[in-house]
Amino acid sequence: MDLNQYRMNWNYPTSMRVGVGRISELAEACRQLGMRAPLLCTDPGLAALPMIDAALRQCRDAGLKAGLFSAIKGNPTGANVMDGVAAFKAGGHDGVIAFGGGSALDAGKAIALMVGQDRPLWDFEDVGDNASRVNVAGMAPVVAVPTTAGTGSEVGRASVITDDAAHIKRIIFHAPWCSSTCRVLWRRARMSRHACRCWWRRAWAPPPFSAVLARCMRWRIRWGRCTTPTTACSTQY
Repeated sequence: MDLNQYRMNWNYPTSMRVGVGRISELAEACRQLGMRAPLLCTDPGLAALPMIDAALRQCRDAGLKAGLFSAIKGNPTGANVMDGVAAFKAGGHDGVIAFGGGSALDAGKAIALMVGQDRPLWDFEDVGDNASRVNVAGMAPVVAVPTTAGTGSEVGRASVITDDAAHIKRIIFHAPWCSSTCRVLWRRARMSRHACRCWWRRAWAPPPFSAVLARCMRWRIRWGRCTTPTTACSTQY
């Protein structure tokens, strides 16, 4: 299958760029969202891999003052988020690159939310009209680069964050997380059976991408595994 035929842009409603190798547009995506000093948020495992070094180098070579924050647990906590907010402010950053699986993406989005808020994180839990409390003007822009296919956090409007004190997970929600600009950067990655199933069930998948999913599912059934691109996106609040 020629994956280049699936190079395209779409909006649903977040505007996305899709195509193999478009991770090379990371620095450009940051600039188009007004970033000059992005903070790349990821987990410790990914932080040690060449892909993160390459992403930071690309941004820095383009003149961006890119920093790294990787103190994010597999199930990110409120403390992880607030540590990220502290790193954001200490480094003089103006945007977030959320890079990784669902945990890194959720934490990165929550960090971008909290850098401009006066209320505590849990005041924005998805209960009642709590989302109306958000100071939208204080939210930082985000470029989300997912390394897995299945969570959908890169285009979602919520973050799942663990409240250690209460021993529960809370959903932090605000609508603008999915309202404006998204740029999608694909890279080849192996999908698990769970990831294939999750993506296959997403009713919003555009027709061209649905074709990729259908081919992927056939490969899974025939060979027991599949290799297909995953998405990455940037969202401006």
